[in-house]
Amino acid sequence: MSDLPLSGIKILDLTRVLAGPLSSQMLADLGAEVIKIERPGGGDDARAFGPPYLVDPEGKENNNNSFYLCANRNKKSVTVDLAKPEGQEIIRELAKSSDIMMENFKVGDLKRYQLDYESIRAINPGIIYCSVTGFGQTGPYAPRAGYDAIFQAMGGLMSVTGHMDGEPGAGPMKVGPSIVDYMTGMNTSIGILAALYHRKANGGAGQHIDVCLLDTVVASLSHYAQIYLVSGNTPPRRGTWGNGGMPAGVFRCADGDLMLVVGNDAQFARTCAVLGKPELAADPKFIKNNDRVVHGKEIMAIFAGLFLKQKVSHWLEELEKAGIPCGPVNDFAQVFADKHVRERGIEIKVNHPFEPELSLIRNPITFSETPVKEYKAPPLLGQNTREVLASKLGYDDAKLEALREQRII
Repeated sequence: MSDLPLSGIKILDLTRVLAGPLSSQMLADLGAEVIKIERPGGGDDARAFGPPYLVDPEGKENNNNSFYLCANRNKKSVTVDLAKPEGQEIIRELAKSSDIMMENFKVGDLKRYQLDYESIRAINPGIIYCSVTGFGQTGPYAPRAGYDAIFQAMGGLMSVTGHMDGEPGAGPMKVGPSIVDYMTGMNTSIGILAALYHRKANGGAGQHIDVCLLDTVVASLSHYAQIYLVSGNTPPRRGTWGNGGMPAGVFRCADGDLMLVVGNDAQFARTCAVLGKPELAADPKFIKNNDRVVHGKEIMAIFAGLFLKQKVSHWLEELEKAGIPCGPVNDFAQVFADKHVRERGIEIKVNHPFEPELSLIRNPITFSETPVKEYKAPPLLGQNTREVLASKLGYDDAKLEALREQRII
């Protein structure tokens, strides 16, 4: 098997919760060695973010919950108390041989421990030091803490998400998963990979990368934000309506729901034929997509009545024959049972000490020459402390035991 793309890259990961750990997990999947630093006793804050937890074979309470498991595979867990000088020295020693150091502490917090970028750069000039925060390293909000939902609200995402005005339940709505964390994790990975390339191609210089959730969510609004910047008008909430072609949205059928997106005029004509109303395609109000946008409520109401006449499976089959983009509105059980999802191998199995066949979600990138084939379970808290400190820093058993007794590791 070919080496993974990031084989040989060493990452010292001080991030916690979700955005940072998702990024370091991505890089670990791609072959980087990731040493995850956790607090002795409690570990990553994500470990306390509630059930469900894996079941300990001995029936003991544990900290291996779904929130932690989703973002920490292929890593090594090392417990170090950063509040103690000896713990800070361990981090500095590990940083000397690292390519990348990642952290998501409040702005300025690590400076008091001499673990900030300037301090680490002084001992490792080539280090790529990535700070992941809520509001960034500069600006009036920089000192603030925050979580995904706060940024969905502040960044404008919630204002354009939810039922349309005038409908029951109208008002701003949060997207279900922690989507801003996920997107920030991807931006973090992109930034680190770009800095790695720059270091290799342009003289070996490291640098400080500043990635934050607020920047990410505003940038993610893409064409919605551009509508505002061009016109001065905030796009209205559209519920499940699409963002371009019309009609587009969720339609209730005789036994469930489907999502339909009619992307152009030819697709509209074919959809009308499938629904048994080909004459709609010749109606002056609906001939062109811009016309259908203007008369959107009318055409959506007409389609709603037509879709109720048959089951989801009937409409999906007929629409797919006609080349119309559509799909069922699946719950998670249906997603993971879907034949295409199963063929793509999205669900993987790993051997965890508490669950020999633990299900995780694979890395979504597929390589032809350097495929990601091996997945290691998210580590137990401190699982690799002795191994890493002995192999990387040369600590012997006596020193390790002394550090453990002082609760530094």
